[in-house]
Amino acid sequence: MVDIGTRAAETVHHTRTLLRPDPCSGPLADLCSTLFTSLPRSDQHRKGMLYLRGLLETPGRKSIRNIAAVLDGEASEQNLHHFICNSTWDWVPIRRALADYLLGTSRPQAWVVQPMVIPKTGRHSVGVERHFFPALGQVLNAQLAIGVWAASERTSSPVNWRLHLPGTWLKDRHRRSRVSIPEGMGVETLGECVIEACLETTARWGLPVRPVVLDVGGTHTAMAFGKLSADGTPLLARVDGDLHLTVADPVLSGCGGGPLSAHQIMRLAKNLRRPVLERETAPGAGKRTVLAATVRVRLPRPPGRRVLGGPGRRTAEGGAAGGEELLLLGTGEDGGRWPAELWLTNLVTTPPASLVRLGGLADRTRRDFNEIADRVGLRDFSGRSFDGWHRHVTLASAAHAAVALARHVD
Repeated sequence: MVDIGTRAAETVHHTRTLLRPDPCSGPLADLCSTLFTSLPRSDQHRKGMLYLRGLLETPGRKSIRNIAAVLDGEASEQNLHHFICNSTWDWVPIRRALADYLLGTSRPQAWVVQPMVIPKTGRHSVGVERHFFPALGQVLNAQLAIGVWAASERTSSPVNWRLHLPGTWLKDRHRRSRVSIPEGMGVETLGECVIEACLETTARWGLPVRPVVLDVGGTHTAMAFGKLSADGTPLLARVDGDLHLTVADPVLSGCGGGPLSAHQIMRLAKNLRRPVLERETAPGAGKRTVLAATVRVRLPRPPGRRVLGGPGRRTAEGGAAGGEELLLLGTGEDGGRWPAELWLTNLVTTPPASLVRLGGLADRTRRDFNEIADRVGLRDFSGRSFDGWHRHVTLASAAHAAVALARHVD
């Protein structure tokens, strides 16, 4: 058996070799040449390559100072700071190039949308606020970002990010100016932040249509689901058990006309469970049978209709609330609690087994984040500015992709 530490060290060495500035250094060198074609100057191209290399090679925290130290004179701390925090290059074309590259290499099956919590000790970095995180059961001083990941069953990498900016930052002109928040950025809920991150990636970039797997949790999911579904996005969203839905399935005709919680509906559908696939619960732990049941439902129409983004925009519930027929999917392992997971989807003709596999891409993304993100400094930006955060996280996403792809190089 290969030692895990040895394999990890070999992967890191392999990744470092592949991403040296020499364009002929290896099979992943074209990642760099693809990413930086939008940079207008050759010195920016070189600094981008060096920063990416620094993210991959720097031990510990990937601050600009530490990266400059590892590069050992190839780029100074001052030059790197200017390149990330004060330069004028646009990060969006690089993110689009990364998405295009991954479409041709890892062949993602879905775009997975998940939040990223970035704990902070101070209060001066852009977007930092005290948040209560139900999944953690605690209040943290943190930045909160929404990531869109290109995910397949083998690997996943982030391609786009939207930093959630609380109203305390956007309504204070002094704070806005200090961290260079663009004038066009307005106050938005976390649900609206999710919507904008999704629409930018899936609609405005002109990428091929893939299902979107929403794994954001909380009360924001239903609103985001309604808007995205109304815009024609194929969706699968993890939902909480207390989300209320209206049953539209004749097989549960005795449920009455009123809304029920998703957990209640799936408990009533317990006898509809069927085995759909077997999966390994942990390395070496053997396989367990996954059971699934589906019930046709609708989102109940709320009493008020909240408009997103001002005049001319569609309502938050869009066509999904109270109208479009959806599927509630419940899953659980044979012998385990029921339901263990709840999902809502507008992919009503997709077989349950395929939906379960699609939902599993959220777990793939979470595993890759836990294994790779901190190794490449995805949460390590130590500056304060809006532009600096976006440039750093863009290049850290490329470093994440390099490591993820290197793990599957034959």
